[in-house]
Amino acid sequence: MVRRLPPLVRSLAAGLLICFALPPWGWWPLAPIGIALWLAELGGRSTSRRFAVGYMVAVGWFAPSTLWMWKLTAPGYVISVTVFWGLMLGTVSVACPRDRRRLLVLPALIVVFEWFHWHAPFGGVPLSVLALTQGRGPLLPTARLGGALLVGGLVAVLGVAVYLAAWERRWKESAAVVAGVAVLALGGMVVPLGAPVGTERVAAIQGGGPQGTRFSQGDAAAAFNRSMEATRKVQPPVDLVVWPEDTINIDSTFELNAWRADIEREAVRLNAPILVGVVEAVGADQFANYALIVNPDGTLGDRYDKNRRVPFGEYVPFRNLLEPIAGNTLPARDQVPGKGGATVESPAGPLAVAISWEIFFGRRVREGVRGGGQIVVNPTNGSSYWLTQVQTQQLATSALRAVESGRWLVQAAPTGFTAVIGPDGRIRQRTKISEQAVLYADVPRLSATTPAQAFGDLPALLLALGTLAGVAVFTVRRRPSAADDTSAHDTAQDEDAGSAATPADDAAEQVTPPAGA
Repeated sequence: MVRRLPPLVRSLAAGLLICFALPPWGWWPLAPIGIALWLAELGGRSTSRRFAVGYMVAVGWFAPSTLWMWKLTAPGYVISVTVFWGLMLGTVSVACPRDRRRLLVLPALIVVFEWFHWHAPFGGVPLSVLALTQGRGPLLPTARLGGALLVGGLVAVLGVAVYLAAWERRWKESAAVVAGVAVLALGGMVVPLGAPVGTERVAAIQGGGPQGTRFSQGDAAAAFNRSMEATRKVQPPVDLVVWPEDTINIDSTFELNAWRADIEREAVRLNAPILVGVVEAVGADQFANYALIVNPDGTLGDRYDKNRRVPFGEYVPFRNLLEPIAGNTLPARDQVPGKGGATVESPAGPLAVAISWEIFFGRRVREGVRGGGQIVVNPTNGSSYWLTQVQTQQLATSALRAVESGRWLVQAAPTGFTAVIGPDGRIRQRTKISEQAVLYADVPRLSATTPAQAFGDLPALLLALGTLAGVAVFTVRRRPSAADDTSAHDTAQDEDAGSAATPADDAAEQVTPPAGA
């Protein structure tokens, strides 16, 4: 049935399968099937046809999974899908050989693509990556070994196993690949986390309110009052209270603002520190976004300023060039980026703090944990987003960060989702969207170092680059074959719009993969 579809429709279907493995759908087995279909479509294709395959995979993968961007910036959404992701995956497909070497090359290139995704453009836009399909999937424990990059690579490797079984009927090779991946998953499960150095009773605050609304200065007091109302319901004993990001949005400094007295009274009443999220004006066209400890005696404690900013949300790249075109559709102010480590000292112990968008970057959490953080805290604000795509992807990301770091993670949001996640990635508690709630949890403070915490994404990246280098060396050294010197095979494949690549197509290439492939 699949082979009767036109090739570009099959390519679009491959991308859609990957898409629906992502949150909020979360049907994780679809991702390896999508990768397998992508591999099948690349077999025996010319350069232009392979580019078209990759481009359509990108449209199916990213157009539905990033639909939340539409109400923030419709032109940005269209450009991201049709230009950035389309060209990137088109290039990935072109770089894949049309013979069986692609079974090694495509997973490696996906790892490189996702690494790039975490770093560029504008410092990285790591949304809808393959690792997020495993927020509740069986590969989540491997994040403890090699981070989210390894998880995404292994999803692609399982795609190779599906291809070997479903398209080539190579059951033994497919089973061997699955067994290798399973060994890594089991290895991630048994990495020791050490005994807790203490346990803190944490209260995470969600004030509630409407979802999908853009901020206006008139809403600032309502957002603060809702969080304060929820905080007044907290009953001692607690050791730490966590507020969401941006629940205190003011033109003056927090130190001199009248709302400070309200927070101080609650800290004294509870005899516990409160980590508040503050946005305050810095001059006429800038603002600061930080998390601040209000101590049990009412004094102000340690502070962390958000470092990783949201492009076109918290700052505008190339503002001087874009303002004459986009005008009032752009944010009026830019956030001043923070400096220094991502660790906050508190009476409840050292906290690794990643504010909102920063949780999507594993290196930010690693910095906080390396600085001594024994609990990861993610104050966030997703109240302006349409749908729940960002919030559900953020939950999956928080699960990855918890597993990578070997730490408990507390996420606090004004309208949802507020959650408590264990170091195994399992969500222990989670609120509903828009409800007012307080989550209580006895959170162990952990101090052990996991392989992913120590080495980050480097092992997965080096393995991918080593695979690409090995295939390149093999290609240079192989003896020329008749298939290399003729384009007839390519032409026949390109003209056949009604059938996918088959084992016979690959055999016609007369190319033998490296030993162990």
